[in-house]
Amino acid sequence: MIENLPDCPVEMTLMLISDKWKVLIIRDLLEGTKRFGELKKSIGSISQKVLTSNLRSMEETGLLTRKVYAEVPPRVEYTLTETGYSLQSVLNAMTDWGNNYKKIFINKKDILC
Repeated sequence: MIENLPDCPVEMTLMLISDKWKVLIIRDLLEGTKRFGELKKSIGSISQKVLTSNLRSMEETGLLTRKVYAEVPPRVEYTLTETGYSLQSVLNAMTDWGNNYKKIFINKKDILC
């Protein structure tokens, strides 16, 4: 688990999801359980090594669970925990803010031309 937690709640949130890949993993897992290959495909340009590292980190911090099935080849599924799902409002706020920013930026660009 995490040691030496920051006092600032914003810093705490950033510590858990500051990596862009983690936010995209959460975005995709909000839809439900996914296998490793599904996550890699939906995220796009992430390498297998980076995806593995981020998934392990997120499991360690309690944002998701990893379930391994005793099959050949092995099947591994990832699911957000209740804590992971609680970040949905954060991602929704980021979506709203990003959409508003794009509208403002596009309007400013049109005015300047």
